[in-house]
Amino acid sequence: MTLAGENDVLRQEAIRQAASSFVAKHGDMALERLDGEETSYDRMHEAVQGIPFLSSRKLVVLRGPGANKDFTEHFEELTSDVAETNDVIIIEAKLDKRLGYYKQLKKLTDFHDFAVLDANALARFATEYALEQGGRLRPADARLLIDRVGTNQLVVQHEVDKLLSYNSAIDHKSIELLTERTPQGSIFELLEAAFAGNTKRALAQYQEQRAARVEPQQIIAMLVWQLHILALVATAGRRSSDEVARDAHLSPYTVGKSATLARRIGLAKLKKFIRILREFDVRLKSESLNADEVVQYYLLQLAS
Repeated sequence: MTLAGENDVLRQEAIRQAASSFVAKHGDMALERLDGEETSYDRMHEAVQGIPFLSSRKLVVLRGPGANKDFTEHFEELTSDVAETNDVIIIEAKLDKRLGYYKQLKKLTDFHDFAVLDANALARFATEYALEQGGRLRPADARLLIDRVGTNQLVVQHEVDKLLSYNSAIDHKSIELLTERTPQGSIFELLEAAFAGNTKRALAQYQEQRAARVEPQQIIAMLVWQLHILALVATAGRRSSDEVARDAHLSPYTVGKSATLARRIGLAKLKKFIRILREFDVRLKSESLNADEVVQYYLLQLAS
């Protein structure tokens, strides 16, 4: 069996269930775990070949064996050498789908790919997870939480746990009190404030980023990304947010959130400010300019 994909929460739960079920039936001595990044191919080969000790079956869990070149080169040989008494679970968080190893895993093993959830699915997960823990999280507040902490499912789960320990009924106030907004979320708020002409708020948002040790060049990169999303939405025509999100590999939530701002700004202004930001970026890389002053001047231009 192969458990792949970058969704740490779902992948780890699948590992936990498989291992605990096996141990409950065959005992702790029947489980062997090996780290593929630190273990030689010969040792992994020996483990899958070796007969069980004091048990009728053995489970061998190989974590990240694809990092071992010998393992990927001899993988087909290894699968044919697995003892009939043994079960093998291969865990690969990241796989290059262009490689033969990936194709062999799909062909020769029971392959499960745990993909990262988009924002809408993640909001449903957060709501259901809170309910399973005996708490409550409304869908609107779940979307606010994701907007603040990002779309990493493991981070969202930890944040829900933290919020539930404060109050079993998670609401807007507790989310804003106990969570920190990701830089990307703050940059969107910064743009909203600037395009609304709220210079004071926009500059305050910028200073918050600098106080959090986010460098001006990083802020420029995030501004470029946010403007890119706004431009995609502004040029979408009659396509729905879901269609734009699918084509651009973005979450529908991100696209939907950007749609209102994009309509307010208009495509002509977006093109103008993208061009100005590109010129500033070029100048920062070729001239001796104060990056802080450049970014703040740019924000003032947006607000004007």
